[in-house]
Amino acid sequence: MNCSQNEAIKIDEELFSEYGFSVDQLMELAGLSVATAIAKSYRTVNGDNRPTVLICCGPGNNGGDGLVAARHLKLFGFRPTIFYPKAGTSQLFKNLVNQCNRFDIQFIADLPQDNRLLIDSYSLIVDAIFGFSYKPPVRPQFAQILTKIAEAGATGVPIISVDIPSGWDVEEGPPTDDTPLIVADCLVSLTAPKKCAKHFNGRYHWLGGRFIPPVLAQQYGLNLPEYPATEQCVLLDTKH
Repeated sequence: MNCSQNEAIKIDEELFSEYGFSVDQLMELAGLSVATAIAKSYRTVNGDNRPTVLICCGPGNNGGDGLVAARHLKLFGFRPTIFYPKAGTSQLFKNLVNQCNRFDIQFIADLPQDNRLLIDSYSLIVDAIFGFSYKPPVRPQFAQILTKIAEAGATGVPIISVDIPSGWDVEEGPPTDDTPLIVADCLVSLTAPKKCAKHFNGRYHWLGGRFIPPVLAQQYGLNLPEYPATEQCVLLDTKH
């Protein structure tokens, strides 16, 4: 079921070219499934049924998924804040930012210098920085961000990674160089788990992005599980 980086890219290309999906259609469904998975996994955190969530968004489509997820999390009763250090410049990303602003979701310009403040301020951190198109090495600006996220995770703040933990090789898994190691508590694979997911050992592994036509899934031998009823995500065994 796990797909390679090249297969993930080709599946996306076919969804756009052969099946006529638009980027914003798939991004909306992906972000909704991420928010749904978070709501199912972390409805209450440390007795708080309106958990604070920091969504860290990168400049690409993975970050767009995070922006969509933030909006849905707000609707689900969470208290999201967005860290978006390098905003996408297309109209799509401008629209997503505007939507979040209209939902009174706060954007912060920088992560706190004192990581204790980061840890004390947020019950959950969403890692939506790099997706399946990521190729190492990580740029210095984002290496500092990954370091802060990794340190927060090491102290017990649950990290939810969107599609892949940022900084991981899409196929080989955790970095073997000096890239900060993000250890996610929850992984939300989109479309299909990527090969690196076999190295994921967190508590929750969800599959989301319920938009793959059966013929396309069969073409790539994805062998995806059935989504229950109207659910937008399905919980996988962490061995996947």
